[in-house]
Amino acid sequence: MSLEIRASVPLAPLTTLGVGGPARFYAEAADEAAVVEAFRFAEARGVPLFVLGGGSNLVVSDRGVDALVLRVRVRGIERVGGEGGAQAGRALVRAGAGEGWDDLVARAVAEGWAGVECLSGIPGDVGATPIQNVGAYGQEVAETIAEVRAVDRATGATAVIAGADCGFGYRDSRFKRAWRGRYVITAVTFALRPGGAATVRYPELQRALAAPAGGAAPPLGEVRGAVIALRRGKSMVLDPADENGRSAGSFFMNPTLEASAAAAVIARIEAAGVLAPCEAIPRYPAGGGRVKLSAAWLIERAGFAKGTRHGAAGISTRHTLALVNRGGATAAELLDLARRVRRGVLDRFGVALTPEPDLVGFAPGEIADLAGDGADQGG
Repeated sequence: MSLEIRASVPLAPLTTLGVGGPARFYAEAADEAAVVEAFRFAEARGVPLFVLGGGSNLVVSDRGVDALVLRVRVRGIERVGGEGGAQAGRALVRAGAGEGWDDLVARAVAEGWAGVECLSGIPGDVGATPIQNVGAYGQEVAETIAEVRAVDRATGATAVIAGADCGFGYRDSRFKRAWRGRYVITAVTFALRPGGAATVRYPELQRALAAPAGGAAPPLGEVRGAVIALRRGKSMVLDPADENGRSAGSFFMNPTLEASAAAAVIARIEAAGVLAPCEAIPRYPAGGGRVKLSAAWLIERAGFAKGTRHGAAGISTRHTLALVNRGGATAAELLDLARRVRRGVLDRFGVALTPEPDLVGFAPGEIADLAGDGADQGG
């Protein structure tokens, strides 16, 4: 067997949060043949298979994961077409699932390929991005994914899935739901815009760039630099020297509500007396008549300030959405804090926040009160 299988491998060092116990078995796959070998090993041993990405969107149970944890290390970034046909005028760029996401973004910006510049500085691997439909600062990968290459766990066959068939939604895709557990992603092809204008539609980014809505877009490199600066200011880039650096990024998703439900929540907020004079409640159109609210704003107004601590876990001193490991935290401490925050927002405003990271190695009953939807490849 060319696939090296190791037992009892600590997972905390492989995650950005730095909590959790060991994997029963662990392996790294450099190609699709090794992925298939991993399927066979897991089946022969009667253990589940969990695919680990860059470890940036993941909370591992303190007792670890009773599974074969597979890290997909398929590498390579190459332009594979786009000169003609349906993708005329686009640069079709294929990246291996094991490539670092920000490495791909840096390459795209350097080459002048627009479409992912606002996603700069996000930790993790390329293979995880379609599952979560990674997005930030006015962009989502759903806008540029042309196709996803994956291995079917049931058959070992390779499938090429068009981006249009992935069912992308806000931090969502068919890989998280109807196809959950079916595929292991090995590569993603993006349709980028050579010489295209940067996407600067997010108000915070517009302010950082002093770019008026409707004005000429700044260069891609300038947009990338501004996004990274904004993320660094919120401790949302990997920095070992940052006291808030041990996190899984945003712990809760921004709630998206039907218009009638949003109106009821807004009325409840107004009645709660938490608004400053002339303060507006942050809300954004989410399509289909739905309304997106700010989870960070709701958390703060529910009484959870930046820097709140719970044992060795805490809320970032820079960004209310980030729960952090202050040093030596356990997964149990972190989830206890998440429960406090979620319950506080629910009791105060009637909004149930949904965790964004994958919660892995927990029994269903341990996390039922968090109502999270994990993915089998993405952390």
